[in-house]
Amino acid sequence: MDNAVCRLTGCEFPLFAFSHCRDVVVAVSKAGGFGVLGATRFTPDQLEEELAWIDAHIDGAPYGVDVLVPETIDPRVADFADNAARADAISAAHREFTANLLGQYGIAVRADEVVRYEGRAGITPENGYAQMEVAFRHPIRLIANALGVAPPAMIAEGKKRGIPVAALVGAKEHALRQAEAGVDIIVAQGGEAGGHCGEVSTLVLIPEVVGALKAAGQPIPVLAAGGIMTGAQMAAMMAAGAQGAWTGSVWLATTEAETSEAFRARMIAARSRDTVRSRSRTGKPARQLKTAWQEAWDGPASPGTLPMPLMGMVSEPAFQRIEKAVVAGNEQARELVSYFVGQGVGLVDQVRSARAVVQEFREEFAEAVLGLTALLE
Repeated sequence: MDNAVCRLTGCEFPLFAFSHCRDVVVAVSKAGGFGVLGATRFTPDQLEEELAWIDAHIDGAPYGVDVLVPETIDPRVADFADNAARADAISAAHREFTANLLGQYGIAVRADEVVRYEGRAGITPENGYAQMEVAFRHPIRLIANALGVAPPAMIAEGKKRGIPVAALVGAKEHALRQAEAGVDIIVAQGGEAGGHCGEVSTLVLIPEVVGALKAAGQPIPVLAAGGIMTGAQMAAMMAAGAQGAWTGSVWLATTEAETSEAFRARMIAARSRDTVRSRSRTGKPARQLKTAWQEAWDGPASPGTLPMPLMGMVSEPAFQRIEKAVVAGNEQARELVSYFVGQGVGLVDQVRSARAVVQEFREEFAEAVLGLTALLE
């Protein structure tokens, strides 16, 4: 395929696979798609190790990195300089609520053990900038940012190195701001998406963003994101003006993914209505598989969710404990197993290899295009 996105990134087929797992990134890129490593969960040193591994195994295929440099910082956490200070700000009420909730499902943890963090990890500006510096030391073909306008330093460094900068948006006004800032690719992400997302559906958002950019004289290619799990959906979004698809949830059900067997089983059993947008994992609205965790934190007895990144310092250690409890045989804990996933989870019916997913996308895409073309004959 030959379009602006393919020329900018060097990909063969504009299927972008966002994943926190390096194995997925490598498998997708080597199969002709474009793997994008989500950097958020890593410290800068860990990211260096992950990217070095990718470089050694990807056989020169193009790949990218997604970092998070939040544009807006909650005033409640704006003055904290490091994670130690942030951890100290998490109240006893939040710690006790977490310990009690886990205890209801047979996971014993003391309130003073609830909060855990690792060095500079987490969704903070300083970590995002440090990850950005690491990423630019590697032969990446794309760097992406979410949670606001891509920082000027990222855009400037991208242009200096000839590396396209992508930005995720959930509304047409956000897309126009990103275009004015100088990004090279817009990822328009609908509310069906897993992780941080807005409220506008993908079907509405794509033509809205494409049209707004065209009207503004901004010839910036758009990738469609949110609920895209098949090649036919990808073709539909490209018919609506997108130049490719940015996907995430579909890769969580692959053999290479970082997800546990317990979560993959829940994905296969889940309906599209079994996800929820909640602040209970990161502090910002993020779509995830619905469990008692979200219900408790969003319920009347909750002390209230914490702002980013404090909420993640409570939730991520909790979900690690949940997964360990399941592996140790705690069946109660399975009820709490969750992860960021979009409404497309209802289309997951089996676990496949990442390469097989790419091939199926190609075949379904071609079949859909040929079917539409036949209607015009």
